[in-house]
Amino acid sequence: MAPATDESTIQLALPKGHMQTAVLKLLAGAGIEVRAGARDYRPTLSLPGYSVKMLRPQNIVEMLHIGSRDVGFAGADWVAELGAEIVELLDTGLDPVSIVAAAPPSIIATADQGGLRLVASEYERLTTRWIAKRGYKARVLRSYGATEVFPPEDADCVVDNTATGDTLRANGLEIFDELMTSSTRLYASKQAFASATKRPEMEKLTLLLRSVLEARRRVMVEVNVSGADLDKVIAVLPCMREPTVSHLHKETGYAVKAAVPRELLATVIPEIRAQGGTDIVVSELAQIVV
Repeated sequence: MAPATDESTIQLALPKGHMQTAVLKLLAGAGIEVRAGARDYRPTLSLPGYSVKMLRPQNIVEMLHIGSRDVGFAGADWVAELGAEIVELLDTGLDPVSIVAAAPPSIIATADQGGLRLVASEYERLTTRWIAKRGYKARVLRSYGATEVFPPEDADCVVDNTATGDTLRANGLEIFDELMTSSTRLYASKQAFASATKRPEMEKLTLLLRSVLEARRRVMVEVNVSGADLDKVIAVLPCMREPTVSHLHKETGYAVKAAVPRELLATVIPEIRAQGGTDIVVSELAQIVV
């Protein structure tokens, strides 16, 4: 297939499967609507200048590598597995997983003494490199899903992706090594990234998506405070640069506003109150552009 050469349109690949929901929600948060087309695999985008196709993440990596797609979402695990030479634009942090080695406890105990001979995995290249690194005398059995069911009858060990490890444990497997961590990321083909026309547009898309991710990590905290307590409240209020401070009606005090990391709320709110802050309001943010 010839590489994408149309400089007027950016060829965007969106993932089918488990990544799809989170990616579509991220786009929606940036004000970008994905509208279903006459065929499910070719929706339209409300962002001008983009042509969209839905593909499996593995295929997205391959299409970006050969240049038939300009930009797309895929997991870092498949980029590593396929050895694709593409450009990472944004780590969304969505759908985080670890690529791990897991086996029955009895196999793990004898793995270094030659007890591990057959490893089932969808990740042939990653697994082959891992076997060589560990010095095992084992070969790879290519699986096509449901890898965790292979041991103990049909394989000694698996290399698989997992978010929690629950499925592996439910099948009597214990994780004993981690090959890498992965998440959904936005990638570009090298050709598109080098394009003076396409790169600026892809960077605009990256900016919009990053603003949504940043907003998800923070909430807006608004608080009223007297002049005497203003500096004390500001001292305990984490913010991106400096908080916004304005006078209340009739100069009765100040209104202070800051975007606060969500994970700090449980400690920040009581501390603000202890330093004299009142009428504290916490609200969600849609986008933050820094």
